[in-house]
Amino acid sequence: MKSVTVGWFEIPVLDMDRAIAFYQNVFDCKLEKQDMGGLIMAWFPWDESLGGAGGSLVFHQQFYHPSRESGPLVYFSCEDCALELEKIKAAGGEVMIPKRQISPEIGYMAVFFDTEGNRIALFSKS
Repeated sequence: MKSVTVGWFEIPVLDMDRAIAFYQNVFDCKLEKQDMGGLIMAWFPWDESLGGAGGSLVFHQQFYHPSRESGPLVYFSCEDCALELEKIKAAGGEVMIPKRQISPEIGYMAVFFDTEGNRIALFSKS
């Protein structure tokens, strides 16, 4: 059977600068913004050698719309979900599901709403 992995993700935003500030605060990283004539993207830092998928915030008035209740759910891997969750409220977001164990073998997860109204998840082994 052929395996399928995520190769890229895009998180729709309404206010790119606000969204960049939120994600930079929560993940303590720098996002690079690029305006491509109506399509604005801000790329998350990505190290291909670590595995996983790269992705970006994306704004286009006509084609991208944040979704609070439906649509794909992006999981960001982190060392400990609790560390990022502590930053969510101060950065303008809202915790939806606090850190909880999926199973002892798998690890932990949490879900939050970002400043744009997207439902985003966290995953950690500890």
